Amino acid sequence: MLSVLIACHDCDLLQYKIALAPGSSARCVRCSATLYRRPRHRIDYPIAWAITAVALFIIANAFPVLSLQIQGRETSTTLLGAALTMQDQGMPLVAALVLGTTVIAPALGLVAMLYVLIPLRFGRLMPGFVALTRLLQTIAPWAMIEVFVLGLLVSLVKLQHLATVIPGIGLWAFIALMLTSVAATATYDPHLIWQHIADLDTADDIV
Repeated sequence: MLSVLIACHDCDLLQYKIALAPGSSARCVRCSATLYRRPRHRIDYPIAWAITAVALFIIANAFPVLSLQIQGRETSTTLLGAALTMQDQGMPLVAALVLGTTVIAPALGLVAMLYVLIPLRFGRLMPGFVALTRLLQTIAPWAMIEVFVLGLLVSLVKLQHLATVIPGIGLWAFIALMLTSVAATATYDPHLIWQHIADLDTADDIV
């Protein structure tokens, strides 16, 4: 039995944590609520989702999000191109907000997640492990790819009355990126990460 107490999220009863077998879960002795789980592959899932999200992130920012055809003329742009256009049109704050929430924050989150998890998967802790785990929790609310994708879809509907709108590869990549980012965040559980460290008996090596 581990000398660690955990409070039930539903009834606040303090209980001792116990070592679980892979694929099992612990429930509260009072209300039967799930206290914590130990998935069979708790590190592999977020790594796989994060790697997929990184590939989609590169595609989404490298290819045009959409193209507009007006009177025989076609114009297309990427997300970075749209932000630069906002900057040139005297909207630097909007451009910075777009870049920060759809490019910088998601990129930092994915890179930090992979930096933490991939070495841990092979039994190593990289320098700055604790700082990066805190960074992941700090920047998570600022990654707003979902809001950007919803805004794009609304814009597509409204622009159809003015021009011919052709969704680009970047748009489809952003939609897939939204789903994979949510999956990576959902499968990344700090409690399971620390439990994995305890299993490896490497907690003393944290920098």
